Amino acid sequence: MAQKEMLGTSLEGINPTYTYKVVLLGSTSVGKSSLAYRYVKNDFKESLPTVGCSFFTQTLNLEVATVKLEIWDTAGQEKYHSVCHLYYRGAHAALVIYDIANKETLNRAKLWLTDLEKEFLPDEIVIALVGNKLDLAAEREVTTEEGEEFARTKGLLFMETSAKSNHQVNDIFMAIAQELLQREQEKAHAPSPHGRSTVTLGESKARTGCCRL
Repeated sequence: MAQKEMLGTSLEGINPTYTYKVVLLGSTSVGKSSLAYRYVKNDFKESLPTVGCSFFTQTLNLEVATVKLEIWDTAGQEKYHSVCHLYYRGAHAALVIYDIANKETLNRAKLWLTDLEKEFLPDEIVIALVGNKLDLAAEREVTTEEGEEFARTKGLLFMETSAKSNHQVNDIFMAIAQELLQREQEKAHAPSPHGRSTVTLGESKARTGCCRL
């Protein structure tokens, strides 16, 4: 569950602040660090491979709440794979990232997803599949439809991004934040008569259409 504190914002009432841990997973060179740097600093930086883990923070002042994202950028090299679970333990959300111009990175992303499924109960964590490096569309090896279909079968958020051109970088983190807030609201209310799960509630907005937030 997210850390929560109450902050007075105006005479109209009190808005909550939620702090969420978000981990970035994927093979080396798929652009995890560049994606985080673009989102937090609004700049593009070609990064050397991450050693261990890097840490970023970003605050979103939304209408219903303030959301603080603690973004953990994990190393993608195979030699760090066995210890990466130490970094994503306790995470509220994960971005599983692949390079659209490198089919093998999607296969590796599927292995990261398997790791998450071992670590977390179903619906315990919000997961987004992210096809990065859309600026390399001319060299594409993974079609948008292939990424969408895999995300759909697993109940994941899905979006294609480019850290270099800043395409939909803010959108994917906003989709994560909105999904986390939606789950907070659902926990605060009694289950609906239809007994719909959080995955079902999010599907129409996020699974198939989050690219257009």
